[in-house]
Amino acid sequence: MNLALPTPRGTLTPNRPLADLTWLRVGGPADWLFQPADVDDLSAFLGALDPSIPVFAMGVGSNLIVRDGGIRGVVIRLGRGFNGVAVEGNRVTAGAAALDAHVARQAAAAGVDLSFLRTIPGSIGGAVRMNAGCYGAYVADRLVEATVVMRDGALRVIGRDAIGFGYRSSSLPEGAVIVAAVFQGEAGDPEALAAKMADQLARRDATQPVRDRTAGSTFRNPGGFSSTGRADDVHDLKAWKLIDDAGLRGFRRGGAMMSDKHPNFLTNAGGASAADLEGLGEEVRKRVFQISGLTLEWEIMRVGETTPEADAQ
Repeated sequence: MNLALPTPRGTLTPNRPLADLTWLRVGGPADWLFQPADVDDLSAFLGALDPSIPVFAMGVGSNLIVRDGGIRGVVIRLGRGFNGVAVEGNRVTAGAAALDAHVARQAAAAGVDLSFLRTIPGSIGGAVRMNAGCYGAYVADRLVEATVVMRDGALRVIGRDAIGFGYRSSSLPEGAVIVAAVFQGEAGDPEALAAKMADQLARRDATQPVRDRTAGSTFRNPGGFSSTGRADDVHDLKAWKLIDDAGLRGFRRGGAMMSDKHPNFLTNAGGASAADLEGLGEEVRKRVFQISGLTLEWEIMRVGETTPEADAQ
């Protein structure tokens, strides 16, 4: 793609492979990868960028399949300068590139309970955009506001109620880049919070394939969703149970596999392509529907273009 791009102070790399930037280690190149120096650099770049050029904000690639054909346009990845964490009273301000686990630890050390973030893979920007949650708490429950650079370069501070949270989703506009977020947590004893997080980690490690190449939970749990974006789970349906009941624990396609340890985790068991992973996921959705009559919805984001080889399969 022949693009006429502004010249930023940060790093702008053409035809940058993205596989090494995702937890599943798959995917083709971005036309351009932009790593801004700071918020002003990002704002100026987007403001000067042709509005017809698509923009995709990428976190640490923990909940993402980049298809084998790569991503057209500009992929933005925040790094240093966007990962600070500050605590004032019961409020925690975190840069979008700060890891969720790091924010939880920093908050706990200061006596603020954001422990639900401790076992969520990824960074704060992705957690806000996807309304991440764990152990009964969601970003929507704790967020005060988010600072966002819009596609036209404008810097906006958006309050929690204006973000439009849904279950594992938000209504932030396409091309908007979250750069920071403010959370309000309850006060807690640092030692008690550390013990709470240690227990959460132990439970996660006992039930999830944390040492495998995964992208977290593959499919959302079916059920009703409240107006606050919380999963009601009115039928107590779990995606892993539906997959297991369909006999798909350990099910494979090429180098892709549904984990033996937790069947709602799609894994790159070795040499998988993005097409293998997405194709396996679609086959799982098909078989679960045939058996249960229920349609599993993807929780992992899939972006980019397929290749002719994948389309022919």
